[in-house]
Amino acid sequence: MSFKSFYAYLALEKKYSDHTIKAYKRDLEDFESFIQNEYDQQDPSEIIYPQIRNWVVHLVENNISNRTINRKISALNSYFKFLMKVEAITINPLTKHKALKTSKKVQIPFSEKEINSVLDDLNFDDTYEGVRDKLIIELFYSTGMRRVELVQIKCDDINVHQQTVKILGKRNKERILPLLNTVMDSINAYKEKRGQLEIIHDKAHFFLTKKGHKIYETLVYRIINDYFSKASHKVKKSPHILRHSFATHLLNQGADLNAVKELLGHSSLAATQIYTHSSIAELKEVHSKTHPRNK
Repeated sequence: MSFKSFYAYLALEKKYSDHTIKAYKRDLEDFESFIQNEYDQQDPSEIIYPQIRNWVVHLVENNISNRTINRKISALNSYFKFLMKVEAITINPLTKHKALKTSKKVQIPFSEKEINSVLDDLNFDDTYEGVRDKLIIELFYSTGMRRVELVQIKCDDINVHQQTVKILGKRNKERILPLLNTVMDSINAYKEKRGQLEIIHDKAHFFLTKKGHKIYETLVYRIINDYFSKASHKVKKSPHILRHSFATHLLNQGADLNAVKELLGHSSLAATQIYTHSSIAELKEVHSKTHPRNK
């Protein structure tokens, strides 16, 4: 099977990020390997649904989660839809497929106390990495940006005079995010340390390793996990949980749902509404204090 034209379609027409396209590539190559080994097939037009169902069974038997399997099938379905679009096939074998059942994943945000414990109580070293790491945490919590978005920030994306940062989001969609005064102070402190690095290889990128290379996603994850392990007992401590905390805390303070949607870079309100469940504690308190039958 050849997926090159499909990947070009995802990049040029759908404007998917390199990160997303790589995920599609892994899933499609996984399916291709199974089909070739089990059925010795190369032509996608000859694939029938029972073969795909056998792939699903194979994945289940290898203890792959239903959520991951659904993602893989979604990638495959997108590929078949593309083949239909370019008239390479006449029937999508996944037309009547039903996704596997998954348990709803509840993301538990950090509390304000936990975040303040990290930013206010922990002693960040007055070194390049210490100053950089504190700024990374502050940016995640004060803007709600995604991990890949932070990694891609360029020096020119930060407007010091307007106190904003330009973010390149999903499908190359740009958005401008405001920066708090405290974050601007941390940016200035970081820029000073950054200017003292002996060698800078990736000059255009804002966040660098201490060796002057562009920062990478696994390092960012490790930074967040390491610092929050000192202040939180939550199982998951990741950049996404900080993004989740940003949205939840804004909504708890009465922020407009549409405004939070724009800050997060969501294309629809439905994606933002998943964060409203975390405000149930606030609703319970209001309900308890104001309902006449509780007095």
